[in-house]
Amino acid sequence: MTTVAIAGLTHLGIVTGAGLASRGFRVIAWDADEARIERLAAGDPIVSEPDLRELLQRHGAWLNFTSDIADLSEADLVYIAADVPTDERGVSELDGIQDLLDRVIEVLGPEAILTILCQVPPGFTRCQKQPLDRLYYQVETLIFGRAVERALKPERYIVGCADPARPLPEALQEALSAGGCPILPMRYESAELAKISINCFLVAQVATTNTLAEICETIGADWSEIAPALRLDARIGPRAYLAPGLGISGGNLERDLATVSALSRATDTESGTVDAWRVNSAWRKDWLMRCFERATADRVIDPRVAVLGMAYKENTDSIKNSPSIAFLEQLKGRRVRAHDPVVPRSAAPAGIEVVGAALDACDDADVLVIATAWPDYGSLDLADITARMSGRVLIDPFGVYESQKPSSQGFEWYRLGVGEVGEGEAEGSAAR
Repeated sequence: MTTVAIAGLTHLGIVTGAGLASRGFRVIAWDADEARIERLAAGDPIVSEPDLRELLQRHGAWLNFTSDIADLSEADLVYIAADVPTDERGVSELDGIQDLLDRVIEVLGPEAILTILCQVPPGFTRCQKQPLDRLYYQVETLIFGRAVERALKPERYIVGCADPARPLPEALQEALSAGGCPILPMRYESAELAKISINCFLVAQVATTNTLAEICETIGADWSEIAPALRLDARIGPRAYLAPGLGISGGNLERDLATVSALSRATDTESGTVDAWRVNSAWRKDWLMRCFERATADRVIDPRVAVLGMAYKENTDSIKNSPSIAFLEQLKGRRVRAHDPVVPRSAAPAGIEVVGAALDACDDADVLVIATAWPDYGSLDLADITARMSGRVLIDPFGVYESQKPSSQGFEWYRLGVGEVGEGEAEGSAAR
């Protein structure tokens, strides 16, 4: 069977290597960081990702973790799979990936296939030194919190080629066929833009949902009543992104919007829609602060605040562009306690107290804010929270306490897509 190598063991590379090992491929997993290699070899997944530790344990025999780059010469197929960081504007920082590519090309076997898996802008792949008949670009499908699921059950593989009419090389074809999903060959630039296109369509749904959900909050409508009607429309569908959120976070979608804007400027085309999505996202990130100010205005002097969750979404330790971190920055100078089950305390803004247990954050709090929809928070008994708090303001954007009927327990309850619900008022289903 084909021997596959993974170069770069950040989130993408680790999950990709484990997924290939689960299909019986011998995987050479390389990274220059020896400490990282030692931890992975010992079964420590390093990143926070559901089911990843178990996947590594089950299929560890197929994984050879190494910090010796010469070991890549044994592979038939090498994936460049390091995460690509972005700057504060959402622009990809490509120097590290280019350096990694140059180092890997030097040790490739004479017949080995090189595939760039990490996300790069259109035009990047064709400029590499590798002979084009041995160079490919594959669209990554990583979603933080669902990365293992996506690796084990891919929807499709999109592959950029110098000549999409030619059959894929045997090693790459074997690795892709094992996924049991459609394989879509296309030219390099089409594949590079395909990932961006997918994310732009997702952003369009997110921005539309957020805009309409905010209107619901002001006119007495409930977005959770509207969303089912949209899911039953064949033009929109049951899997549409219809859950209101706090803007676009995590880095990947922001990267693609920045790339489209840059391409538009470079090619003298119009991208006002994309610019509007970015403006909408920035507005939505301030929802927590706007809601907090509305809930506490003229009611509580110097309120004590409990903030549960710092990750940009549940099931990840990433805080890239996190709405919660932005909110905590805005709360600096106030009396705040925060908690997150996986994000380290050091990630919190300076001056924010971080506690080790979610309930401890609630002690004497006037306001409770559920900034990240971790399942553990939803499983907390609201009665236990009530016993700890002094006030009764609950800002619960994702409706994690829907089943416990917060308003019946005396809370002023604020959610995305529906106006504030107070004691004695009707409670609809949460917009999630």
